Amino acid sequence: MAFAAKEFVERAVAELRAGLPAGRAVVACSGGVDSTVCAVLAHRAFGERACAVFLDTGFMREGEAEAVRDALAGLGIPLEVVPVAHRFFRDLAGIADPEAKRRQFRATFYAVLAEVLRAKGAQALVQGTIAADVRETQAAVKTHHNVLDLGPEVWPRDLLVLEPLRALLKPEVREVARYLGLPEGFVRRRPFPGPGLAVRVVGAVTPARVELLRRATRIVEEETADLPAFQAFPILLAERATGLREGTRHYGEVLVLRVVGSADALAAEPLALPWERLQALVARLLGELPALSRVLYDLTPKPPATIEWE
Repeated sequence: MAFAAKEFVERAVAELRAGLPAGRAVVACSGGVDSTVCAVLAHRAFGERACAVFLDTGFMREGEAEAVRDALAGLGIPLEVVPVAHRFFRDLAGIADPEAKRRQFRATFYAVLAEVLRAKGAQALVQGTIAADVRETQAAVKTHHNVLDLGPEVWPRDLLVLEPLRALLKPEVREVARYLGLPEGFVRRRPFPGPGLAVRVVGAVTPARVELLRRATRIVEEETADLPAFQAFPILLAERATGLREGTRHYGEVLVLRVVGSADALAAEPLALPWERLQALVARLLGELPALSRVLYDLTPKPPATIEWE
């Protein structure tokens, strides 16, 4: 049976109201289509009883807060930005193992959100967890930050978690987004991991390495905006490599480009980019980011790889 966005929205709004018949809700917005759809559903279900918040973790792309604020403002939903970058950098300091990094990010994410709910007198968190997040976490592929299986020391038992998209895959979420009237550019926005650039910096994260990757991310997104890619992004490796800058030895950073096509994020294939496009992209990266010494291109499908490196 074909997915029917209208029927889903009506059912989801009714279930949200039944889940929180009284009291206030906080919607965690990350800038992606999943959490933005959740914000619209919560606004329909709760009206002024719901407020949308964006945790500025320090690991987001350039202009992320402004982009989601503009998208929600166009739908009549205000967004509050909560600056918590210092907290996330402190809690993730020195953690190099990818799964440990994801788990620590999740613990800090929920600890901060619990504090936000308490401060606002809210009883429920609404978040954009989808089916792929749950499947990969339960299968121990990788821990998704928005799949909550933490103890009461992190998430108090008296606070509810409402996940209206939990049974949907990405294409279905996009259908819902279109039905709700989100701008098409936002509907087709490429997925971005909840832990953000923290899991695209391989190894331990530092403000300087995250900022380098943030600048590289902007360049890659600009240069691949016209490609039919499900995701297109750079990864900053933990290793460095010898290169040459102005005739002098340069021991610089190594960047990997990942450009894939996918229908639902459960499987993916690397795109065969024209050689000239790759050369132009690499030339811009090396020209604008002197800390780099090498740029590689990832040709591995999912499976056996995952789309993200960590």
